[in-house]
Amino acid sequence: MFFQHVYDKSLAQASYFIGCQKAGVAMVIDPKRDVDTYLEIAKQNNMTITHVAETHIHADFLSGARELAALTGAKMYLSDEGGPDWQYQFPHEGVKDGDVIKMGNLTFEVIHTPGHTPESISFLLTDLPASNKPVMMFTGDFVFVGDIGRPDLLEKAAGLKGTQDLGARQMYQSIKRFAELPDYIQVWPGHGAGSACGKALGAVPSSTVGYEKIRNWALQYPTNETGFVQYLLADQPEPPKYFAMMKKLNKVDRPLLTEVPKQKKLSTDELLANLAKGVKLIDARNKTDFAAGFIPGSINIQGNNAFATWAGWFLNYEEPFMLVASESQIEDLTRKLMRIGLDSVIGYVDNVADWAAATGQQLDTAKVISLDEFKEKKAENNLQLIDLRGVSEFNTAHIKGADNIFVGTIEKNLDKISKDRRVVIHCQGGDRSSIAYSILAKHGYKNVLNYSAGMNEWINEGNPVVSES
Repeated sequence: MFFQHVYDKSLAQASYFIGCQKAGVAMVIDPKRDVDTYLEIAKQNNMTITHVAETHIHADFLSGARELAALTGAKMYLSDEGGPDWQYQFPHEGVKDGDVIKMGNLTFEVIHTPGHTPESISFLLTDLPASNKPVMMFTGDFVFVGDIGRPDLLEKAAGLKGTQDLGARQMYQSIKRFAELPDYIQVWPGHGAGSACGKALGAVPSSTVGYEKIRNWALQYPTNETGFVQYLLADQPEPPKYFAMMKKLNKVDRPLLTEVPKQKKLSTDELLANLAKGVKLIDARNKTDFAAGFIPGSINIQGNNAFATWAGWFLNYEEPFMLVASESQIEDLTRKLMRIGLDSVIGYVDNVADWAAATGQQLDTAKVISLDEFKEKKAENNLQLIDLRGVSEFNTAHIKGADNIFVGTIEKNLDKISKDRRVVIHCQGGDRSSIAYSILAKHGYKNVLNYSAGMNEWINEGNPVVSES
């Protein structure tokens, strides 16, 4: 058997390439959309991708299953569980609980594991003729290392009322079934630490059933369904805005993107013309460079591993947009964007100084303050302090007197931010506050200061915090 774990750090998303070396055939489970990765693995190992499978209708990334099937002719094996509202709306090989997919000397038993979603399935792999016992389980968003999939996304992200309680109860039953599996089976989940599909995912890539029985909180409630449901639904992070669109695009037929697009480098005249039309400009430089000088109206979303997630909060799927990025960075950013279906990139520029030279205007700069400056401002009476972190982060520990406005929803909450008083914003370490500063500047706020070092510095320097009970 050939096995390769493919991990996308930008979305903390795992996919798997499993091959039968004797037959020269392979399956890819939960592929990302830039599928050239899997084609190259197949080429290097003299294999043909004949099977593509998914564990469920994903919310956090745009699956590349259809792109990969289109390029290779592979069959797609997708869940037919969950009832009529949870069926894929394009041709595929439907599988249900107990079905067995054969591929060379390998077999994949389908196990229906609802909870995260109604149609969720896992794949139990047996490597014949080496053994007739299963050796690996691909759990998707069912069981993670140290955590399990959240059942509230359908309700919070897709607006399907009443689904989170039902999903939590279904998850309880699925976990009881998982606990009956042999301890030696390896567990390969769909996500790792940093994913919004759970609240406490482990950083190591895999586990075993036995290890999860002693480590995973979800397996500590053998007879207490109520406690299990309450803990599972409590303190889940805010689901990114784009999740609802992913649910739709992964379910319905859609245009395919079978190669990574080449982005156009825009002339200054093209940049100016697009800005005049109201086209959004996403500045992917680091927060320090952005603060030193940025094109008015641009939004700073740093091109790090969180780039796609934050882009999904502040871009929609109908509008074109441009990027500020270096030429060496643009392919990586394009891949990150296409993994969540943000394909409407007009092009990019790599030098904001050209805008200033062409317009005769100065670049804007961000007002970033130190800890001492923040303390001075905080001592003033006419100050609004805004904590941009998520609700659970805020409730755990925050600076006394701070208002909590999550950065992802800031444009919906502009009415809560004063234009008359001095406003100081902060997050944990400055990435989210740079996003917020750029958005507030875009909306005409001139009274905002960014305490960029945020809670990391505040706590490390021994300053007091309060919590919400």
